[in-house]
Amino acid sequence: MVKSMTGYAASSCEIATDSGVFACQWEIRSVNGRGLDLRFRLPDWLEGLEPALRKRLPEVIKRGHVTTSLRVTRREHSEETASESPDHSAVHGLNGQALDAALALLRKIETHAAAHHLTLQPVSAADILAMRGVIDSGPDLSAAAPLVAALLDHATPLIADFDANRAAEGAAMAQVIDRQVITIAALVHEARAAASERRMDQHIALKSALQRLQETAPHVEAGRFEQELALIAVKTDVTEELDRLEAHIAAARLLLAAKQPNGRKLDFLMQEFNREANTLCSKSQNPKLTRIGLDLKTVIDQMREQIQNLE
Repeated sequence: MVKSMTGYAASSCEIATDSGVFACQWEIRSVNGRGLDLRFRLPDWLEGLEPALRKRLPEVIKRGHVTTSLRVTRREHSEETASESPDHSAVHGLNGQALDAALALLRKIETHAAAHHLTLQPVSAADILAMRGVIDSGPDLSAAAPLVAALLDHATPLIADFDANRAAEGAAMAQVIDRQVITIAALVHEARAAASERRMDQHIALKSALQRLQETAPHVEAGRFEQELALIAVKTDVTEELDRLEAHIAAARLLLAAKQPNGRKLDFLMQEFNREANTLCSKSQNPKLTRIGLDLKTVIDQMREQIQNLE
């Protein structure tokens, strides 16, 4: 199945645990990437959530830069009303160990400053409380395990929606690519006809050139002239390039119809398409065939732009 590397999905839910009710907002978005790059913006106190998601997402996503974001807000309930408060509402008090470390650090700074004859401004209690870790502001970690389990349950349909979004965009892109493959096939067929017409004109031109050469250089054997002209005809023959283009068309159709992601293989195949189109133009020596070769290059470039978005 053809899928796009770009996708988006979001959802909201409320999860009730013994520690309270949590409002959760999920978001998954992705853009193009050479490989699979998973990035997470999750509350750091939800231990075990990121490893579980890192294991689950690659089951449905093979390529792209994927960012998963989660915002968790705790709701405090009373019998009659319910009010929303931000994450820092669940304050548990001072972290004694962190406070001791902060005070020890302050004493060390004051001693070092005095040794250098420096006078520091007095430090207030508010300054100490603002130091990182002195106040426990996160939810009770005992609530993390059941909340993580519930979040993973809610993540399942979110990931499915995200994958469906990528599949829908991929299906639309596949229709565009199918039309481009049909256009390439038509141009290759037209190129064969133009090459056949050119062959007759080329035969007449080479025969005329042979006669002129024999007139200007009668001492050279006619067989030598014929060999050189035959070599020119071989070097300008585009049958092999057209055969390879038809083989690439068949390969592209098989890759587009396959169930597994084939974005990398299709991208490589586009290089081969472009190589044959370039050779066709360089060997054409015919205005009509050159025009067809340039048209081929245009469609191939457009097709490659689409394919570079595929997983």
